[in-house]
Amino acid sequence: MNDKAVVLLSGGIDSTTTLAIAIDQRFDVFAISFCYGQRHKVELEAAKRIAASFNVKSHLMLDVDLTAIGGSALTGNLELPKDRDVEKMSAEIPVTYVPGRNIIFLSLALAWAEVLGACDIFIGANAVDFSGYPDCRPEFLAAFEEMANLGTKAGIEGKKMSIHAPLIKLTKAQIIQKGLELGVDYSLTLSCYDPTDNGRACGKCDSCLLRKKGFQETGIPDPTVYHKK
Repeated sequence: MNDKAVVLLSGGIDSTTTLAIAIDQRFDVFAISFCYGQRHKVELEAAKRIAASFNVKSHLMLDVDLTAIGGSALTGNLELPKDRDVEKMSAEIPVTYVPGRNIIFLSLALAWAEVLGACDIFIGANAVDFSGYPDCRPEFLAAFEEMANLGTKAGIEGKKMSIHAPLIKLTKAQIIQKGLELGVDYSLTLSCYDPTDNGRACGKCDSCLLRKKGFQETGIPDPTVYHKK
């Protein structure tokens, strides 16, 4: 019997590639996705498609409404950045940062992992081609892993909980290439922060621009259908 792993699945390139890596490493995958009041909640439809295509053991969808907290262009009325210089995106923390998001999501994934008897959690955090989010850094993930082993029954009983971020040092192009090697169908994914109601990507937000850059650098056509204005 394979070991169990919980994989955070948003429906984008990074989380989908991470899921493929976990499966390639022979884990029995339990995917978890969150409806947190995000303006791009259509991404959850992508997450459902991806989980089904990989035939994961279970796909848990949790409602965690972060709109009451606010503080982000993804969960409130702040203006969403468009057409930014990709090379300068990591220079500052943008308004698309959602306060506490990865802390909350990883905590819920940790709780489910403990119930499942899983000691491994995978997250598609990346510290190279990313938008400057502090909760995507190796230091944060290492600190969370230490906390997980101090604050869970499993950890206290000697069952080490591990947080895996296999994409942490990869560029977007390297992530895409890795996914293609593992058979990922990126036409199933959605990366946009501001998609249309029918799921077409805007092509101008930070996430879309990083996606475009990644595919351009691989020399492989981006299968995304972008909204034409």
